Amino acid sequence: MLDFKKEISKLISKELNMEDDLIYSFIQLTKDETNGDYSFPCFSLAKTLRKSPMMIADELKEKINNTDFIEKIESVSGYLNFYIKKEVLIREVINSFDEEKEKFGSANIGQDKTVLIDYSSPNIAKPFHIGHLRSTVIGQSLYRIYKELGYNVVGINHLGDYGTQFGKLIEAYKLWHDEYNIDENPIDELTKMYIRINELCEENPEVLERCRNNFKLLEEKDEYCMNLWNRFKELSLEEFKKTYDLLGTSFDSYKGEAFYSDKTNEVLEILEKNNKITNSEGAKVVDLEQDGINTPCIIQKSNGSSIYATRDLAAILYRARTYDFDKCIYVVAYEQNLHFKQVFEVAKFLDLDEKYTNGLIHVPYGMVRLKTGKMSTREGTLIKLEDILKEAVTRAKAIIEEKNPNIEGKDDIAKKVGIGAVIFNDLSNNIIKDEVFDWDIMLNFQGETGPYIQYMYVRTKSILEKENYVMNKDLVDISELEEHGIELIKQIYSFNDIVKQAVDKNEPSIISRYLIDVAKLYSSFYNDNKIIVEDEKIKNTRLCLTYMVGNVLKIGTGLLGMEMPDRM
Repeated sequence: MLDFKKEISKLISKELNMEDDLIYSFIQLTKDETNGDYSFPCFSLAKTLRKSPMMIADELKEKINNTDFIEKIESVSGYLNFYIKKEVLIREVINSFDEEKEKFGSANIGQDKTVLIDYSSPNIAKPFHIGHLRSTVIGQSLYRIYKELGYNVVGINHLGDYGTQFGKLIEAYKLWHDEYNIDENPIDELTKMYIRINELCEENPEVLERCRNNFKLLEEKDEYCMNLWNRFKELSLEEFKKTYDLLGTSFDSYKGEAFYSDKTNEVLEILEKNNKITNSEGAKVVDLEQDGINTPCIIQKSNGSSIYATRDLAAILYRARTYDFDKCIYVVAYEQNLHFKQVFEVAKFLDLDEKYTNGLIHVPYGMVRLKTGKMSTREGTLIKLEDILKEAVTRAKAIIEEKNPNIEGKDDIAKKVGIGAVIFNDLSNNIIKDEVFDWDIMLNFQGETGPYIQYMYVRTKSILEKENYVMNKDLVDISELEEHGIELIKQIYSFNDIVKQAVDKNEPSIISRYLIDVAKLYSSFYNDNKIIVEDEKIKNTRLCLTYMVGNVLKIGTGLLGMEMPDRM
């Protein structure tokens, strides 16, 4: 499909004798058609060209000759606005859709580039709770979006399978293993043990010291501790898989913190060689004050144990050597902002190529909060994510039975609607914002929700099935498209650009908001225009538009990790 933005950037860069890519980055897709289809703000060039933005815009307007695809160019208050010929735009979309169909919106801009996405990463032997939802859903969506643009993507579940908490669990097992059946109900039983040992540690410092020593033994590969740890891990992964299956999530690697436990010495050796290690109360740290970070990064505790920052640094070394990555993205809550600032800064001292250190990206997100506030493993107030997802399916089924009691395949529909509602609710707003979990909002079939988009998709599918529609671009008469139809075509055209924006900003909500706009616009089109009419030209044109909208909704929701039902 012709990239109008790219073509416009060529026209401007030719007149200014500048790089296409620079100009391309400034060009904006307009939301208000009174300002054209694309707008180029000239303010960024004022200093370089030593002219006012208005003068630059006026001069460019006079120099650029209207091409085959530009209807007109306007200079308005320092902006150069481009109007694309509607018939050219419409034909480009229809021809491209005819060729690409379910691949519409994809690209190969990521060819020969590798992106690692580190997401979900629950702690073993603890509940996979609602707090893990965001990392899992956001990471899963980014994985799909990068893949859509041709990147080689590696999904990594960096399991929390190491640390003092396992020393605590080992101690709890030594004390009370006869009281708990971890084979029958592993996560719940291990959680009870963890809560109980924490209470005992607070009461008795000697118990806490034994827990710390257990972890030290685990690091030293003590057979008893290792066997227990492996058992905890296997039981946990079996439980986690139930939740991942519900969400349709999978990973390419499950290498967690423990995998890097024997690789931390190299980190320490490189940092010491580069004179970056200082001693602080028996611990070994890297002072980052000169780099604008007031808190030093601990590399080794006073008892000789590693810390998770050390293991993250060891992981960076391993991933650079193993995958030769262009980007390594960490989808972790904003509460870990300082941790990743420290780790990324220390990584610059590990003798790595700048390609790798520049490719380290933290994608922070807000917390999931219940109406009653935050959650804590230690206090035992967590809600398991599997229970939440099952509840979503149950509630969706009740709504579907009320709306359409005789519909076939209710269980499958309820699963797609319920799980889809949870996923879309998580990705519907900027991910940095905290999310309050509210059933009434996410399962609303009329609001800006996942079920609403699914309903609009089902509507398009129903219309197309009644007519046994097969796309034939030659039967489309673009002169029959009215205002909402033309606006829909413009929205469909922008889909690829929207997917690219989501990657540029690592922000899936760009796609979710786009899908809401498409669904709303199609609703307006549907309400104003009868699709099945006697006039064959009009009917085929509206059916073609319906077909394209349905496909875009399905492709877009697929990038978010949702499945579309065939009926509702």
